[in-house]
Amino acid sequence: MLPKSITGKLLVWRLRHIRQRQFVLILSILVGIGSGLAAVTLKNTLYYTNYFLTNGFSYHGVFYLFLAFPMIGIILTILYIRFVVKDNISHGVSKVLYAISKNNSQIKPHNTFSSMIACTLTLGFGGSVGPEAPIVLTGSAIGSNLARMFRLDYKTTTMLIGCGAAGAIAGIFEAPIAGAIFVLEILMLDLTLTTLIPLLITTVTASLVSYLLMGNEVLFSFTLHSPFILRHIPFYLLLGVFTGLVSVFFIRGSIGIESLLKKVPSAFRVGIAGIMLAMLIFVYPSLFGEGYTVLKEVINGNGEVIGNSMLFGVLKQNHWSFLIIIFGLIIMKVVAMALTQGSGGIGGTFAPSIFVGAICGYFFANLLNTVFGLQISQSNFALVGMAGVMAGVMHAPLTAIFLIAEITGGYQLLTPLIMVSAIAYLTSHFFESHSIYTRQLAARNELITHDKDKAVLSFMSPRQLIETNFATVDPEATLGQLVKVVATASRNMFPVVDREGTFFGIVMLDNIRQIMFDQSLYEVTYVKNLLFMPDYAINPDDSMDTVIQLFQQSDRYNLPVLENGKYIGFISRANVFSQYRELLKKFSDD
Repeated sequence: MLPKSITGKLLVWRLRHIRQRQFVLILSILVGIGSGLAAVTLKNTLYYTNYFLTNGFSYHGVFYLFLAFPMIGIILTILYIRFVVKDNISHGVSKVLYAISKNNSQIKPHNTFSSMIACTLTLGFGGSVGPEAPIVLTGSAIGSNLARMFRLDYKTTTMLIGCGAAGAIAGIFEAPIAGAIFVLEILMLDLTLTTLIPLLITTVTASLVSYLLMGNEVLFSFTLHSPFILRHIPFYLLLGVFTGLVSVFFIRGSIGIESLLKKVPSAFRVGIAGIMLAMLIFVYPSLFGEGYTVLKEVINGNGEVIGNSMLFGVLKQNHWSFLIIIFGLIIMKVVAMALTQGSGGIGGTFAPSIFVGAICGYFFANLLNTVFGLQISQSNFALVGMAGVMAGVMHAPLTAIFLIAEITGGYQLLTPLIMVSAIAYLTSHFFESHSIYTRQLAARNELITHDKDKAVLSFMSPRQLIETNFATVDPEATLGQLVKVVATASRNMFPVVDREGTFFGIVMLDNIRQIMFDQSLYEVTYVKNLLFMPDYAINPDDSMDTVIQLFQQSDRYNLPVLENGKYIGFISRANVFSQYRELLKKFSDD
């Protein structure tokens, strides 16, 4: 962050010379440059860390340190977080959603670099996760902190967070369209020109930065050997259902395993998870790291799915045994990812979902070819399966379609990509109403990005809505004293409160209208005989959801606000909805 004196001068100069919309476009370019550089940096640190550790390794040798690397990386990650970062930086995309929902779109400055370092330690040492979530958090932190530097409002800050996330995806995959769609689907930014133009500028900028520094080295290069065949449509439809069901297992399995690991004392957690992870990698070497090397082989038709596993040489000649081993790889990838994350490693589910999807497609094509003697393209089905599991796990079918098409050049398979992604999403959504990113946030009621009503209500507080211009009366006051209060009051409702502020009830003007002019009752009728206690009352610390529910249940226009039985004031239905409309206008005003 720049010193306050320099920041102040920049603010003054900007306000004088640059209009708001132009300034947002300039910032979107800066965010694109920053997120693109972050993506390139993480790509290179991961590559060289992994190369330094594993270059010259022989899977057939007795170099068992290879199996210990993931545990070492997780331990280093935990030490780095505990003693350097001193903050929770896991589950990057969920962190971004939480910041938008509950933290006024503020992301801490250290998130601009801390996630990349932690991810390098975890993934570079062979942790079975992906780099995308940490880089999304990094890009979002760049956008948030630039907005904070220039004191921009919540809506603009949220848009720049989206720009950072989109730039991160575009930079790491060199896929600008998918980056923009990812933000619209996952972060749920409004699809308007005000948000879409900055997003596209950022993604194009980040992609150019990545291209200029890395060249045209996309993750996968794909040559279509077998075109899309119309009569294979039923098989693609079945693949959509299959990948959708696998997505449900992916979501529930990963969250369930992480929850189980949290119950294990931290002193033993890393050891248990590390040993289990080493055993899985010993059986399936392709679980080491994010697995993109294996995927290149699969989608290019080489079929080295299991890699140098001791099982591969024995079972590759037996089709059914081979299929069982491949299906086991699908399950074990989810387990390996959950073990890595649940034990303290930093990484995302993006790459694992792509990996699982490719293996699903490869398995499904092999199964059909074995059972029915067909000649279905294994590489085509692996490619389309990647989109299916991504769509089901992230609940983002458009992101899956365009990302896989962009990074592989597989636009000739666009029709099956659309079919499989849509069916996988619908299948997954039938069993899981929330994606892997939003499931736990929604369970804790910390997700508002997918619900604009909740987003608006989260910015309202009962304390800000309290009205105190109600004339109070003592419960021991007479009717005559009450009439004097009525004569000078501006409201037709009178809270009954004693000298200590204890609330006894309410006297309504309509309820005393017939007796208030009968002077014979002035000295013999007391307020305590005229009041009534309302069925509902608001606590100033209640959420606005609770306040809305109380108004709906009571069917009243005003409700008293009490704190520990003491009267504070009233909140009116009209005031609540008036402020709600004002805030909704700010959220939607483009």
